[in-house]
Amino acid sequence: MFDPGQPIEGRRPDRFRPPHCPYRECSLHLPDGRYRCDRNGSYVRQCDPLRRVPRFRCPGCKRRFSRQSFATSYYLKRPELLAPVAAGLVAGSAHRQIARSLGCAPSTVTRLSPRLGRHAILLQAEALAELEGRVDEPFVWDHFETFVFSQNDRLGLGTAVGQRSWFVFSFDPAPHRRAGKPAARRPVLRTPLPDPVPQAVVRSTRRALSLLGRLAPQGFRLVSDDHPAYWIAVAGTRGVQHSIYPNPPRGPQHDPRVARLRDREMFAVDLLHKLLRHSQAHHRRETIAFGRRSNAILERTALMAVWRNFVKKVSERRSEELTPAMRLGLTPRRWSWGDVLSRRRFPERIRLPEGWRRIYQRGWITPAVGRNLRHDLRHAY
Repeated sequence: MFDPGQPIEGRRPDRFRPPHCPYRECSLHLPDGRYRCDRNGSYVRQCDPLRRVPRFRCPGCKRRFSRQSFATSYYLKRPELLAPVAAGLVAGSAHRQIARSLGCAPSTVTRLSPRLGRHAILLQAEALAELEGRVDEPFVWDHFETFVFSQNDRLGLGTAVGQRSWFVFSFDPAPHRRAGKPAARRPVLRTPLPDPVPQAVVRSTRRALSLLGRLAPQGFRLVSDDHPAYWIAVAGTRGVQHSIYPNPPRGPQHDPRVARLRDREMFAVDLLHKLLRHSQAHHRRETIAFGRRSNAILERTALMAVWRNFVKKVSERRSEELTPAMRLGLTPRRWSWGDVLSRRRFPERIRLPEGWRRIYQRGWITPAVGRNLRHDLRHAY
């Protein structure tokens, strides 16, 4: 059972034992057996002077570390901002709006956003590792369309959602150019757009099929619309039963039964795309909070997926505390933001799916660099 455990910062000093060395260069960062180390004093944080944080010394690398090295709020001067910033990012608020409500600088929210996104990527990868070989439901696949910095530079987010559980299994980027001719009055960008990625949607779909194949090794059913790239990607994949439901014309002069069938089969992914458009400020129509960098959009999508899977209830109208993760039997209860941020996760100890490690590593780039990095994932995919 996938359980968050007690938060690291809330544990008593005498009851905390480091599970491994936090330094990835150490040989005991990935121990095979039980990790043992010695206590080496303590210290008091300026933000919490009433609690003493214990220190330890690793027997392998002889370096010192503290209990705070295993908390999500490591190296933070204001650790109390993590949970409200995460809640604000999935509540449709922009960075300056969150900063005004929390009484901090907008740059603080901008720095915490990629940290939360990287943590969500690792948490989602841990959850998928627990689900390997256990999923027996159809997957609904479709791309959510947004843009990066310019409406001419489109970014598709391939999302795979469980048809019955509504669990978000995968999110994969597919950068491409805007279709059609540019508008006559649209200003010309000073920096030219990078070259488009060839067959971006096909490559995105193949990466997602590889991930879904580990979750259901006996084969699975993939539900999608009639995008031609999906046909090409599924054609060379074994064990996939592809069900296609084209987007039918709607109106009083057309048969409504075809549209109802399509909406029923693809309801899970359509609902997720509505939540993305509604709950994230940078995906709204005609917004000034649009995404400037592609990897920042993917980090916030990972945070959105974790919120959808573990925190948000399946139905807001019903009193039942049921989440998509509970439907899959992954967790016994609904999580809070404190559960999501209970402990720090280390990328070397988690097997990240193909492409996700690039998103995690690119997140270390300073968000304030700005325009020159808005296409930092263009050549990675």
